[in-house]
Amino acid sequence: MTPVLTAKVFLLNVRTLLVKAAANWPAKVISIALAMMLFIFHRMSSLSERFFTVPLVMESQTNLVPSNSYPRTIRITLRGDANSILTIQEDDIQAYVDLSRYNAPGNYQAVVQVRKKGVAQDISPLEIGIDPADISLSLDHKISKLVPLKANIQGQVDQGYVLNSYSLNPTQVIIDGPSSLIGFISELNTDVVDLNGRSADFSVSVNILNQDPLLVLRGNGVTEFQGFISRIITVRNIQYVPVNITGLDEKFSAEVDSKYVSVHLEGRNQEDLDNFVIPDDFLRVDCSAILEPGTYMLQIDGTVPSSITMTTDPQELMVRILPAQSP
Repeated sequence: MTPVLTAKVFLLNVRTLLVKAAANWPAKVISIALAMMLFIFHRMSSLSERFFTVPLVMESQTNLVPSNSYPRTIRITLRGDANSILTIQEDDIQAYVDLSRYNAPGNYQAVVQVRKKGVAQDISPLEIGIDPADISLSLDHKISKLVPLKANIQGQVDQGYVLNSYSLNPTQVIIDGPSSLIGFISELNTDVVDLNGRSADFSVSVNILNQDPLLVLRGNGVTEFQGFISRIITVRNIQYVPVNITGLDEKFSAEVDSKYVSVHLEGRNQEDLDNFVIPDDFLRVDCSAILEPGTYMLQIDGTVPSSITMTTDPQELMVRILPAQSP
C-alpha cells in the first residue's frame, strides 16, 4: 500500500470517529456530567467530619482594639479523610480576625479567617468550616493607665489579735485596653486574702483580678500581700488609788506627800479588766526592811490576776520615816 493510500485510510478513520462522536452528542454530554457528579458525590460521601473549638485571636498592627464583647472561641468543622483529620491537633488550626484592615474607631462586621499550621498544612483534601464566619466588632483606640491595687481581705484573725496594717508589692499595675473602657477603671482588686486562723505576721502571693477580658494587665498579674498582726491589748486606767504602808516597825511612823496614785491595767480581754475589782489594800509599799529614820524611795506593789499586767504612776513613793511619838 502506497503512502498516499495509507494517509487516505487514516483520514477516513478519523472522519468516521468524529462522526460517531458527534452523533447524539447531547445525551453523551449529559452522561459525562452525571458521571462527574456521581464521582464527586461518592468522594464527598466518603469524607469524615470532626469538630472542635479553638481560641479566636485578634491580630492588629494598628492602635485599635475591640471595645465590645465578642466570641472568644470558634467552632471548627474539619472534613476530609478520617485517618488524616484525626492527626490534626487543635493548635494546628488558628482562627483569627485581621484588625489591621481597619483604620478608625467604629462598628464593623469582621470576617473570621483560619490559618493551617503543623500537620494540617499537608493534608488534602481538607475542608474547614467556621462558626461563626463573621462577628460584630466595635473598635476603639488602645490606651494605657496606671491604676492602684486594693487588697480583698476576708475573714477574722484569731481571737485576741488584730490586723494592724498591710502592704502590697507592687501597689499599682499598668493596664491596656480601649479608651472608652479604661476611663472608668479607678482601681483593681486582688484575689481573696484569707485572715482566718492567723495570729502572726504573714506574706502571701495573690492574683490581681481582671474581670474584663477586654483589659490586658502588664506583668505577671500577681502582687505580694504582707499582713502585720499583733495581739490585742485592752486597757483600763484608774485614778486616785490609795497606797498602803505595810511592814513598818512600831517604833517608826511614816509620812508621804500623796497617798494616791494612778493605775494602768492591760489585758487580753476587756471583760477581765472590767470585772476586776480593786480591793482596799490593793497597792502597798513594804517598809519591813527599814531600820532607822530617813527618807526612802519605795517600790509600789500590787497583786493582779495572771491575765492582767499593771503599772502605776508614779512607780515609786517617797516615804519619810520618823520616830514614833510617845503616847
